[in-house]
Amino acid sequence: VSKQMLEQVLRELQPLCTAEQQFIEKFFQLSRDAADLQVLEVSVRTMSTPVPLAKEPTTRLLSEIFSCLEPELRGFLDVCNKVHPFGCLQVLVALNDSIFEMWGSSSALPSSFLNTVLGNMLLLAKSSFNKCIGTLCKEIEDAKVPSKMKSGILPAVIHFEEFVNFSEEVFRTVRRRGELDKAHLRLASSVFSSINSLSSANLKVNTDMVMMENFYHIHCFLCQKEIHCLEAKKIEAKQRYSEHMEKYVIKYLGQPLEKLNHFFEGVKARVAQGVKEEEVSFQLAYSKQELRKVIEKYPGKEVKRALENLYRKIHKYLSPEENLLPVVWHAMEQEFIRQYQEFEDLIQRCYTGSGIAMDFTMEDLLSYFNSITLSN
Repeated sequence: VSKQMLEQVLRELQPLCTAEQQFIEKFFQLSRDAADLQVLEVSVRTMSTPVPLAKEPTTRLLSEIFSCLEPELRGFLDVCNKVHPFGCLQVLVALNDSIFEMWGSSSALPSSFLNTVLGNMLLLAKSSFNKCIGTLCKEIEDAKVPSKMKSGILPAVIHFEEFVNFSEEVFRTVRRRGELDKAHLRLASSVFSSINSLSSANLKVNTDMVMMENFYHIHCFLCQKEIHCLEAKKIEAKQRYSEHMEKYVIKYLGQPLEKLNHFFEGVKARVAQGVKEEEVSFQLAYSKQELRKVIEKYPGKEVKRALENLYRKIHKYLSPEENLLPVVWHAMEQEFIRQYQEFEDLIQRCYTGSGIAMDFTMEDLLSYFNSITLSN
């Protein structure tokens, strides 16, 4: 509404100021030579208090006639800025449009007095806009994570999306959007910084999960918007959500086969320290007997039950709006298969001819994941 009102005010000002300027130039027969400048100087001084000599004569006289125009416009812009949280965007666009319209208008004069006034107003609007963006960036960076937050999208991300949606609608028909592009980049950097700061936050849930969901959400949002200046941020968001998903998957997959994981981590560490693979089984903590004990703790049905519990846990904490569960569960399956193959390979290399094998096969493992996916 404030944008429409401002546009109406500017539309009505243009013919008024242009007509007055044309009348003055015709009445005083103004040209650019020194004699005419002196004639007008006398005329202006007899009408009102002296004005600076540096100004062009027409502008000087119009400044006197419309002396209240600039202060009134400043006050009106101030009101427009306060009507809406992002009112400064509407003001910026309305002024930009008005100035471009005047430049393209056959009735507008090339060195119009109104051009000068609106140019000053545009500088003021840009300043207000930059202050608004600075405040919003600070709010995003300083935003505290809700104490009871379990998962889901952070307030900072929601504020960023609200601004982008609103600004893209306001700037939809604007040809020059340099100011907006700079604002989008500043805000995107603040949002990424805000999400990154979660790594040191004392969350009650897995931090990687929250970071994964938020970067995924931003990536999807930027794919939908297709904003050219944010292309690099879109790529970065995808990289970040992939990184955190990998960390999240690895952390939670350590749980179903925790003891087996620890055992083989130890085996790999011994080999890395220089122990020959065929001699690992002669170390007391990694003997064939110890391996059998660990494997016995993980019969196939227990592994399946552990995976079912894992699925329920992920389902409980992942926010349904993002629909990341199938993606994360598939990543879990791929990582679990990789771990299983690694364990099998270590058994073959370090416990050759022992006849030791895990209680479940690769086919069993695939059927566990398949049945859990189908039943949910």
